[in-house]
Amino acid sequence: MADGLPLDETAPPPGRSTLRLQLDRFARNRLAMAGVVVLAFIVAACFLGPFLFPFTGEDADFDYILAPIDLTSPHPFGTDDYGRDLLVRTLEGGRVSLAIGFLGAFVAGVIGVLYGAIAGYAGGRTDGLMMRFVEILYGFPYVILVILLSLVFGGGNLALFAAIVFTLWLTPAVIVRAQAQSLARREFVEAARAGGMRGSRIVLGHIVPNCLSVVIVYGSLLVPEVILSESFLSFLGIGIKEPQASWGNLIQAGTAAMDSDLRLLLLPGTMLAAVLFCLNFIADGLRDAFDPNDR
Repeated sequence: MADGLPLDETAPPPGRSTLRLQLDRFARNRLAMAGVVVLAFIVAACFLGPFLFPFTGEDADFDYILAPIDLTSPHPFGTDDYGRDLLVRTLEGGRVSLAIGFLGAFVAGVIGVLYGAIAGYAGGRTDGLMMRFVEILYGFPYVILVILLSLVFGGGNLALFAAIVFTLWLTPAVIVRAQAQSLARREFVEAARAGGMRGSRIVLGHIVPNCLSVVIVYGSLLVPEVILSESFLSFLGIGIKEPQASWGNLIQAGTAAMDSDLRLLLLPGTMLAAVLFCLNFIADGLRDAFDPNDR
């Protein structure tokens, strides 16, 4: 009690913003911080590690075909049936998978946020037409839609990236649209509208910034979804093609040789599983820190 008024326990202390409190709360989550550290190490290894070797993942060493794990050899984690270094191929494949995962999640998130914010703010017939389009896309089987888009774009890495983004922006759009519908009726938006502010400026200056907490939480879930999509499609032979490596086609090759050489599956599979665990721990930490219903 202060001057006869109850204290607002959810209000940030003087001099500390809500964002700072949320980041402090995230930093106290040990699993989330462990996920950040391990993920940072894996990302650094994938993007910088291949430069430490005098060969690439596509170079064949015919003197070491199907070499076993030997930390004293030029290929410490062995080679595949073409004599290609398994560790370097796994790191290079991780570079591809992580780049598609983070960049794809960012692009899909931006498209979904803007689309949902416009639909929720506009309301009425515009909102109805925009969301009917989303529902139509939701009705297509995911794999069939990706295959069709890959054929339209002519195949290749760019086609795979475009296909994944095109299919994964839908859920962020639906989530942000619900938030935007609520925000469009708030006093500060009504005041901006009454002051003559254009709709585009209201969406970018008021609606989108107030959806950021939801976007950050869902974006952390979107990254593993994109990585899994790329790996799944490459596993099916639709995504990244040999000789370029990705975790998906490395796991596919390892699965084919699982009876004779389990090592080919374990290294890329373990790296992919570690990244997914880290991203899920980080997503849980962000949800606990940013969810206003959990404070």
